[in-house]
Amino acid sequence: MSISPSGPPPPADGLLSAARRNLRELAHGLSHASHPPVPPLANAPKRWQRLLPYVLVLALAATFIPVTITVLTSQYGVPGALAGALGVAQAAPLLMLAHRPLQAWWIIFPADVVGALVLLARGPGEHDSWPWPPPVLVAYLFVLLAIGLRETWRTAIAVWTVTAAAGVVLQLMAPSGRDAGSALLLTILGAVVLVIGGVVRERGEATRRLAEQETISEAERAQRTLLEERTRIARELHDVVAHHMSVITVQADSAPYRISGLPEPAREEFAAIAAAARESLGEMRRLLSVLRSDGSEGDRTPQPGLDRLQQLVEATVRAGLPVELSLAADLGEVPPAVDLSAYRIVQEALANVVRHAPGARTRVSVRASRGHLNVLVVNGPAPKPAAPLESAGTGHGLVGMRERVRLTGGSLDTGPLPDGGFRVAARMPLPPAGSPSASTDASPSLPPSPEDL
Repeated sequence: MSISPSGPPPPADGLLSAARRNLRELAHGLSHASHPPVPPLANAPKRWQRLLPYVLVLALAATFIPVTITVLTSQYGVPGALAGALGVAQAAPLLMLAHRPLQAWWIIFPADVVGALVLLARGPGEHDSWPWPPPVLVAYLFVLLAIGLRETWRTAIAVWTVTAAAGVVLQLMAPSGRDAGSALLLTILGAVVLVIGGVVRERGEATRRLAEQETISEAERAQRTLLEERTRIARELHDVVAHHMSVITVQADSAPYRISGLPEPAREEFAAIAAAARESLGEMRRLLSVLRSDGSEGDRTPQPGLDRLQQLVEATVRAGLPVELSLAADLGEVPPAVDLSAYRIVQEALANVVRHAPGARTRVSVRASRGHLNVLVVNGPAPKPAAPLESAGTGHGLVGMRERVRLTGGSLDTGPLPDGGFRVAARMPLPPAGSPSASTDASPSLPPSPEDL
């Protein structure tokens, strides 16, 4: 009674298929370089660093060409012309290691094999090293190092395999009395050099990928900060716009009762205006619910403005920061968006002074000039060297100022001062005299001039 196998037998050609696939991959690695012909330090910031690879390969070629020719003629007895041709073929391609190490190997390796066959035909000497003379062996290690630093592991393994196979074949071709110890030595040292080069290459690639990821993360963090600040500003401006829409609704609803003798079409028009205003308020509330973070409640306190600037400065002074406030009395009509933005800009600027220059004297100036509201916050250096209260901020301060000024159609100028202080200057448009309401659609204005501030 025969027992059938529990499963189907493995395919007979499984190992052969894997072997053929691996051989194709090795052949592809030998025939295709994995990097463009660019030297390793092509992107270095300094010129001498970019020239360093070319200097090194030039030094290698200038060293190994005469040394190889001298060893072949004096120690192995090779005629001068043949030794010169072999020396140039085996060492001159070292000049290609800076940008094309695999192509250099395709020239040096056949030249080394031909040189080994030439030495085999001339017979052994007392101190001969065969099949690879010492200069050839050392130069070949430099080639393997360059391949390990620039090519993939697949290419490095293919090069090492071909090198080891050539050593084995030459050893089998040699007569019994010929010592082929350099073939084994090159195989062992070549493996070590390729591993070192590959590890250094992978470490460099990991460092480069980490730097790229950090750059991407920093850009994403900046974008997220900008979006969060825009969302916060939108939530604050909801109250400003909602107030105007509520006024429109009340005025449209009460118009038929306040104005006697209105015709029916006018009453219908006022009713349509009130309905549109209510619908807009509902849309704004739904939008605000999307912008508000999950689980957060809306701020029920009135939005601050320039009328609360004195309280802000007094609170900052009590916190230990000497602040001088210059608030013009004739500011005129300030739109709610500009009013809120001016307060928040001063608030963020004073907070930055407290964080980064504690104790520095600060001057706050708010005045109207040429149809614009000019806000200036200037602080001097800290009175004594001290570590900032926060070594790394979130980046919301300047981003929030810039977005608020951009919302009103104004301009912002920030930057350090020669004495070590910092300057924040904002310029936001005001409505023309006699305008019934504040316009927030003003076109971007020019940067504030020194006389305006």
